[in-house]
Amino acid sequence: MVNSRLSAEDLAARFVRLGYARVEPPVLQPADIFLDQSGENFRRRMFVTTDSEGREMALRPEFTIPVVRLYLAGADAGGLAQYSYCGRVFRMQSGESGEFVQAGIESFGRTDSAAADAETVALALEALHEFGVHDPAIRLGDMGLFNAVTEALALPDAVLRRLKRAFALGSLTVANLDQVLGGEGEADASHPGLSAALIGLDPVTARNLVEDMLKIARISTVGGRTSAEIADRFLRQAGQTATVLPDHTRDVLNAYLAISGEPDAVSDRLRDLASTQGLDLSAALDVFDERTGFLAARGVDVSKIHVSTAFGRDLDYYTGMVFEIRASNAGPSLVGGGRYDRLAQSLGAAQAVPAVGCSIWMDRLIGSTP
Repeated sequence: MVNSRLSAEDLAARFVRLGYARVEPPVLQPADIFLDQSGENFRRRMFVTTDSEGREMALRPEFTIPVVRLYLAGADAGGLAQYSYCGRVFRMQSGESGEFVQAGIESFGRTDSAAADAETVALALEALHEFGVHDPAIRLGDMGLFNAVTEALALPDAVLRRLKRAFALGSLTVANLDQVLGGEGEADASHPGLSAALIGLDPVTARNLVEDMLKIARISTVGGRTSAEIADRFLRQAGQTATVLPDHTRDVLNAYLAISGEPDAVSDRLRDLASTQGLDLSAALDVFDERTGFLAARGVDVSKIHVSTAFGRDLDYYTGMVFEIRASNAGPSLVGGGRYDRLAQSLGAAQAVPAVGCSIWMDRLIGSTP
């Protein structure tokens, strides 16, 4: 049973003892930073208001972005730092309260990425063990591997953007690959020039371009949609025309997405796929294998880790390993996290900063059973 004598604050104190300094990001955050990183669809899950100057603000829907902002504003910016947190986040979840407690850790600046990844997973497992979760279900994916495969296939930018978004949503599978590539309908023929101009741009740049054009035209809302929502609609339309890929490319993507199992077996199958299809996945697979070794060295039974090449998490900023931990395969997610090496740069840092972290859903943990 879960150790009812422990609380979220006990877990927070544990992280501090392990060298993760406690930080307290403000509850009220600029809404646009979350929309830029996670898309306009994320708006439906946030609690948004407007300040006295007309800027959209949100009750923090998660901790990672606010912690990165604190990191960039402090003396540690660009260097090594380890932070922990414990507090309330506000996000609409189906069947759950929109207000809940999360505790977690974020690590910045470590160049030994595989070791840092393994430490994050291991510390999460140790925390769950303290609360009485002794045989959890661990699921692991790798955005870095997915990126390596899509880069090796030299996919068009519009296709790549669509695949990455579906992957992040966890909806890119062998069963629906054709649906993802086929789009959701025809692009808006009334604005062919704008739709064409958006193809090939990264999401943040494309959204800013559309919003700037709307501001020039002095358009703030149309049919109840804000300029940001209008911009997001154009982005969807720019990528919605059906795409015909060569059969070989589809076969490789299908073969990749079908691979799952324990880490060593997955690595062997991926190396076989790379060899037979002429894909250069060596760098990403070396990191994958190194991380598995560090996990084993920290006492994690890697044979109990289920790796799925199709597994992603519904936040666009992840760049490498992603993972979640449940008390059982059928239970709710208790821990979620991963690597996000480009997030600091997208929030204003001069260059990319290696970073990895995880959040623990304390309300679910305290109410769970192993």
